[in-house]
Order: sequence, then C-alpha cells, then structure tokens
Amino acid sequence: MTGTSVSSVSTTSGASVIVAVVEGRGLARGEIGMASIDLKCPELVLSQFADTGTYAKVITRLHILMPMEILMPDTASEKGKWTKLFKLITENFPGVNLTAIQRKYYNEKKGMEYIQQLCAPEFGTVLMEVQAKYYCLATAAALLKYLEFIQSSFYAAKSLKVIFKGSEQTAMIDSASAANLELVVNNRDNSDYTLLGVLNHTKTPGGTRRLRSNILEPLLDVDTITTRLDAIQELLQNEELFFGLKNAIGHFLDIDRLLSVLVQIPKQETAQAAESKITHVIQLKHTLDLVPQLRVCTCCVCILFSYRFDIILEQIKTVVNYDTTYLKGSLNMRTQKCYAVRPNINAFLDIARRVYTEIVDDIAGLVNNLGEKYGFLLRTSFSTTRGFFIQMKLDGVVLPEGKLPPEFIKVTKQKNSYGFTTADLIKMNGRCDEVLREIFHMSYVVICQLLTTIHEHIHCLYKLSDTVSMLDMLLSLANACTISDYVRPEFTDTLAIKQGRHPILERMARQQPVSNNTYISEGSNFVIVTGPNMSGKSTYLKQVALCQIMAQIGSFVPAEYASFRIADQIFTRIGVDDDFETNSSTFMLEMKEVSYIIHNASDRSLTIIDELGRGTSAEEGIGICHSVCEFLLGLKAFTLFATHFLELCQLASLYPNVENQHMEVQHTRNRDSGAEQVVYTYLLSRGCAEERQYGLRAAEMTSLPPSIIQEAKLVACKVSQQLLQDAANTRQRAVYHLATRLLQTARNSRLDPESLRMYLKGLKKQYETELQAAAPARLSDTVEE
Repeated sequence: MTGTSVSSVSTTSGASVIVAVVEGRGLARGEIGMASIDLKCPELVLSQFADTGTYAKVITRLHILMPMEILMPDTASEKGKWTKLFKLITENFPGVNLTAIQRKYYNEKKGMEYIQQLCAPEFGTVLMEVQAKYYCLATAAALLKYLEFIQSSFYAAKSLKVIFKGSEQTAMIDSASAANLELVVNNRDNSDYTLLGVLNHTKTPGGTRRLRSNILEPLLDVDTITTRLDAIQELLQNEELFFGLKNAIGHFLDIDRLLSVLVQIPKQETAQAAESKITHVIQLKHTLDLVPQLRVCTCCVCILFSYRFDIILEQIKTVVNYDTTYLKGSLNMRTQKCYAVRPNINAFLDIARRVYTEIVDDIAGLVNNLGEKYGFLLRTSFSTTRGFFIQMKLDGVVLPEGKLPPEFIKVTKQKNSYGFTTADLIKMNGRCDEVLREIFHMSYVVICQLLTTIHEHIHCLYKLSDTVSMLDMLLSLANACTISDYVRPEFTDTLAIKQGRHPILERMARQQPVSNNTYISEGSNFVIVTGPNMSGKSTYLKQVALCQIMAQIGSFVPAEYASFRIADQIFTRIGVDDDFETNSSTFMLEMKEVSYIIHNASDRSLTIIDELGRGTSAEEGIGICHSVCEFLLGLKAFTLFATHFLELCQLASLYPNVENQHMEVQHTRNRDSGAEQVVYTYLLSRGCAEERQYGLRAAEMTSLPPSIIQEAKLVACKVSQQLLQDAANTRQRAVYHLATRLLQTARNSRLDPESLRMYLKGLKKQYETELQAAAPARLSDTVEE
C-alpha cells in the first residue's frame, strides 16, 4: 500500500486518532464519509452526512477528534487540482499529517467485508445502519488497510467495537464557537481556565476523553440528560457512595488502551510483543479484580452486574497466578511477568523459571561476597537500562586511597552513592536476559491461547470501559458541584436563569462574580443587550451559552435556579480579529460567520452575536445588523444580540418578541479633581441603555488631549438622533407579553392554587403599568391635535 504524506509538520501533541475522509463526486458532491479509530481505543466510528459548501460539519468533526493523521484519496490532492475540501482541511489543520491514499483502497465492498469480519457480534446491528452508506464504508476500508500497513499488526476477528454516529444525535457547536466560548482551549494561554478545566476532576484517561467529547457535542435527548442529573444528585446526597466510587475509579488503568493491545495480533512475533502481551493480561486481571468495588448508583445507566466479568476472571485465573497483579517499579513488574503463568502448565517454562531464580540468587550471593571481601555495605539494585547492578552509599565510607577497587567497573556517582558493576555481574545479567526471553516466549504462547477464549466475551470489556469512563465523568461533574454552588437544571420551553454566574470567571476570580438573571421564551425570543464598553456584555453572553452547554451534558449549573430549552445548535459571533492566514479582514470574518449562522440556524438554535458590524462604517453596520436581526426574528431561535448601535433598540417597537436590556453603570465624581468617573456594576436591567456617547467617556479615561475629546462631543451631538417610541406599539406589546406569559403559565406551571393566584395578580399589575406608560404619549398626541 502506498501513501503520500502532504504535510510533514509534527502532529498534535498526545494525538492518537487517525481519520479517513472521502467526498462524493459529481451529483454526490457534498456527501461526506468519515471513519476514525483511536490507536489507544479499539473503537471504529463511522459517519456519513451531507455538508454545505463551507464544509463546517467536516471541520467541526475533525476539531473534535483532534487527529494525528488524516487520510484522503490521492485524487483530492493531485497537483494543481486540489479540491475545496482538501484546501480547507490543510488550512484548518496545518500541524496534522495529511496522507494521500490511492483511490482504489476506498472500496465500499471491502469496507463491508472488514466490518463483518472484525465487528464483535454484540455490536452487529451497525451492519444494518451502514449497509447503504457507501462513503463511510469506503473510508473504513482505506483506514483499516492503512492501519495494517503502518502498525505491522491486524485486529483479531470479532473483536472491534464498530458504531455509526449520525450528526442528529448531538447538538452542533462549530469549531469557531468552541474557540470563542473557550470550551476546551484557553484563547490567551494554555491554562485550565476553560469549561473543560472547570469541570474536569476525572481520575482516568477514558473519563477525560468522554467529558471533552460531551462538552464539544452536548446531548439532545432529555431522558438521557435527566438520567445523568439523577445520578449526580444521588452521588451528592450519598457521601459514602461518592467517596467510595471516587476511590475505586482512581485505581483503574486506561481500559481503552488495554483493550487496544489485547485485540491486536502482531504479524511477526518479537520478544517485545511477547512481553507486552503478558503485561497487558496482568493489567486486565488487575482491572477485573477491581470491578466488585464499583457500587454503581441505582439510577446510573451503566449497570455492571448483568455482565459476567467473573467468567473472564476465572478464565484468566486458570492460566495466570492468583497473586499476580500490576505493580509499579521495573523489577517488581519484571518479576510479575516472569511468574505470571501458573506452574504445571508448561514443563519447560517451569524449568526456565527455576534457572532464572537460581541466577538471581547467584547475583545476590555475588554482591554479598563482594561486600565481605572489601568491607563495604553493598546492595543489589535494578534498572531497565543496566539490569542488575551494585549500589553503595557514601555515608561513613572511607575508600582506600580515595578510589574504588579496580574490580568495580562502569562507575556512576550520584549525590550520596556510587553505582557500578563487575565483569561477572555483566555475564550473569546476559544469562538472565537470555533465560527471560525464553520465559516470555513460552508464556506468550500460553497467553495467546487464553486471549482466544477472552475474545468471545470482549463485549463485556467494552461495557466495562464505557461504564468506568461514564462513572468517572459523573463523579467529576458531582465534584464540581461540591466546589461551587451549582443547581440542578430543568428542561422546559423557556430559558430562565436566576442569578446565573460565568463558570470560568467564577473559577478565575478570587471573589464571587456578579450574577445576572436571564429570561428568553417563545414570546420574547430575541434579546438586544446594550451598554458601554467594558460593562460586561460579552461575558454575559458567553455565560448564557456555557450554562446551556453544561445543562445539556447533564451537569448542574452555577445559578440559584435554571430552566433550559434543548438547543440543537449553538452559534456564536464573537471577536474582531483579522485572519492573516486566509487574508480575511475583520469585516469579512464577521460576514463569513454570520453567513454560516443564517444558513444553518433553526427554530431550536441558541444564537449569540456580539458587536456585529463594527468592521465597517456606522451606517452600513446599522443596516447589516438590522437586516440580520430581521432575518433571525423570522425564526423561533433564542437569540442574544449585544450591540453598540442604539438604533437597533427601535426593533422593540416593531416586533413584540424583542426585549431590550442593558448593562447598568453608575457615575460618580472625584472629590479632589471633580472629574466624572464611570463605575461598572455588571448588572443587567430591562430597557435600552440610557448612556449616550459612552465611547467618548471611555476615551476620556485615556491620555487623549481634552481639546480632542471636547471637539468629538460637539460633532457627536450634531449627528445624534433621539429614539422614538410609538404609544400604540407599546400597548400592543403589553397585550402580546401578557398573552405569551399566560400561555407559558398554562403549559409549564407547577404552582399551587394560592401561589398561582398571586402570580396572576402580579401579571395583571405589570400589564396595567405598561398600559399607563403608553397613556401620557397618547394624551400628548391628542392635545397637539
């Protein structure tokens, strides 16, 4: 098999995923097939979907996978004929090796044969899902063939977990939004001030991987989310269960990595491969010994006790010694591997181990004799590089003529000790290694026979891996609740947050950040947020989106009360940076991001737009913002729109589902200088910002000359216009708001009759207040007439 590497740049640190991608040709252009496998986890993930000309779904999926290598057909990268998808992938993943594979290896028939041959029977339903998905089958064929080529090994029959993952099962968060919200990477540095950093208290690599994946792809199914919330609540209420599970989870090894090695069969047996297999069987026994410690909470979806792990453990114990376990330390582990297989299974193996024991005893005797001969306190030590060697502490030791005896060779000196060996000890080490190779080879033959029987129950081990990672993630989410004051969210048709806080800012700040309320419903689904620079608009918008994501992964959220509507997509338009790599100006980047939102937003989306139109003139900016707002107002999507263009507040007079809110500021005067100062409260209030010319106020805080500031104020006053309010529209809005709130109460209210009566009285009073506010304007109109 031949492959051409297009990029030789070093791969992403720690990445272990290889992805194969193919796009349909002709009329099928835009139909994408993908297959991925993590070299640390034997799970083949297939997907096929239709994408737009921007290929946003492909790029987002690749960002989530963090691949070390991407495979594409060589026809996509022919010199001078690069496809648009190939160009986009090279631009977005400059540090990932992109390998061109001959198109003939993208064969859907071969892909189906691979899956039928390798898929474990318990996951066989995937065959029905993918039988007509030609492009994902083609990528599976190319990927598995390439793995055989680079790894010099192949997967055992009926041993792989194969799943088909459709895009409709999780919420879509594009890569730009994930970066804007700092979900897994901090934009300023490599600190843990991300949503993943806030929630990550996992103990296993599998738990960390699952939490990261869930943050980037939140759930859509309310029942699954509720089950997770039930589990977290049970863990928080049962302290003994929480700490017991936390302690047990911490002792588990990386089960995915363990499975990956167990299901692979090397094409050629080597001493290293034999030793590795023995090590991983010992680790498997260690892992299964820990299973009884998992007292799984009753509401958790992962119930282990229906899986017969005891059968696998008994099979292992027929071959592996009962007291064999996974230990830290090279000599300890070497001894465990040497005596892993039980005696009387292979007579030659028993003889070889007796020889090994005699050699080790002879080494200990040699060191003792040398100590007596020279009057030194010597001890036998071991390292993987030197084997057995001699160590002597320098405390209180007087060397004749200040030198070690010439018999001691290869001397190394540390802080307070010498390390050395002798010619006889080197020979003994050589004999010891030779015997060990024989032991490992004979043990490997026995272990391979054992693995053949274990492969029949491999689905149990996949379930164990899934359970441990899920429990680890739930424990991590529960642990986050014990550090900060979080509340369990509800799921309705309304986004309502009482005293919500920014989860990342809460971790960064030494004091409690300012909390704010949020209310978005079908009747008021478009919120315009105004306020001066640095008043907290962007932070508030991000806070709402982060809380939405936390709720949809099954986490509690930082608030006193929280209710959410499930969002199928989360869009953000934040930031005003140029992109030099794609030669895009600030304004062009804004337009690209907004275009993506407009083409993909649905009635169930959550859209966050911050400072749109600042990259062009004020007139054009207002025009673009107004037209984008009107388009989004035609959807039932929940939208938060932060802007400096106060003219947009007039939309509330035209559309009853628009709410104006602003970030409050206070003005004080300096006692000494008498200069006016702005105090930011970071509190959100209803209505449009009353502040005018707050850009000029921010400029006053800099070192600009007062004459320039004064001139700017005069010019600004001449071109400013007063916002107009229409009384009739105000009355219509009052009626509309009353109707939508009554409808919402009828749908979702859980209040008792007396509380409901008081709430309806409050609605009536609010309605009358809004009507009275409209009355003076109507009266003044009459007087003029």
